[in-house]
Amino acid sequence: MAQRIDLKDLNVYYGSFLAVADVSMTIEPRSVTAFIGPSGCGKSTLLRTLNRMHEVIPGARVGGTVEMDGVDLYGSDVDAVAVRRQIGMVFQRPNPFPTMSIAENVLAGVRLNNSRIGKDEASELVERSLQGANLWNEVKDRLDRPGSSLSGGQQQRLCIARAIAVKPQVLLMDEPCSALDPISTLAIEDLIADLRSEYTIVIVTHNMQQAARVSDRTGFFNIAGTGKPGKLIEMDDTRTMFSTPSEQATEDYISGRFG
Repeated sequence: MAQRIDLKDLNVYYGSFLAVADVSMTIEPRSVTAFIGPSGCGKSTLLRTLNRMHEVIPGARVGGTVEMDGVDLYGSDVDAVAVRRQIGMVFQRPNPFPTMSIAENVLAGVRLNNSRIGKDEASELVERSLQGANLWNEVKDRLDRPGSSLSGGQQQRLCIARAIAVKPQVLLMDEPCSALDPISTLAIEDLIADLRSEYTIVIVTHNMQQAARVSDRTGFFNIAGTGKPGKLIEMDDTRTMFSTPSEQATEDYISGRFG
């Protein structure tokens, strides 16, 4: 079941460096939230704090709170691996496991968590996940082929199938279309529209038109200068953000005056 995420006074540090400062927001369930802003303003850093992926970098830490339906994801009794099972992630470039077949790529996360999955159950899960990623009809006759044999857009949808196979509640997407051609980008955007009814989705994008097309709410981040922390400048319904934003900096960025 899709979950709501609440951030309150969130600060993200790498060692002594404050990378993102004072972010408070609510990410609604069964919706798409887009993060936009110039390079280096902390969008992807913030995205990674939502499932504690930033912790793989030595010295990374947070202040403030990140809660999912009232549960503090950084609580002392919360396992980071369990958080990542509930909050899946799709990265900027497709990253299927090159030596694994298409089917085994889908099952990779499930096998990591439950190696005793039966053959029939595995087959059903592969089909269901690939259908969920709008990829089944394109690959159903070659499931034993390497995942790396697919096109870039298909590989990205395979990664989405791998993410939803473990039945997460939230999907994070870090510029999922930046390395794809326009046709593949459209396929991913159509998929995001389909998935929003079942998942809470957060996407980072540099493509203003994409944010306007796929998201329900948009947050604009900016940075005051080199060495300064990124900050959330404004967040609102996407239609409002792209027509009548409250902040001049938001209008300047969306209209292309900088960034």
